[in-house]
Amino acid sequence: MRFMMIVKANTDSETGRLPSTEELTSMGKYNEELVKAGILLAGEGLHPSSKGVRVAFSPKGTTVTDGPFSETKELIAGFWIIEVKSREEAIAWARRIPFQAGEVEVRQVASAEDFAPSDPTGELRAKEEALRAQVEAKAKA
Repeated sequence: MRFMMIVKANTDSETGRLPSTEELTSMGKYNEELVKAGILLAGEGLHPSSKGVRVAFSPKGTTVTDGPFSETKELIAGFWIIEVKSREEAIAWARRIPFQAGEVEVRQVASAEDFAPSDPTGELRAKEEALRAQVEAKAKA
């Protein structure tokens, strides 16, 4: 099962405050633990929303709005994607993140099987799996 551990933004992340050497060191050790456990698929920090845009969709077309965005509690500052055996294991790893304050949301990543009712023949899932295989091959090259 894949889970995304979503790091919620805060004033520090939105102002672009860089982590201290101590914070980077402890986060590096945590990331090493994830790698040694063989569960880390991806993990990245994000720039502040002031460097981002939102693209809104409607029947009339798309609208692009430049950041920053005011709802800090609704923004994300980074994420990890891990592959573990259960929701409980994902929560256990989230509890080990070396934060002094803040919030992390843990959500399961949807898999192709989750969409089976919308794809009774399996044709769309097969196409999706082929695309994922292409991405993986490119990443390994």
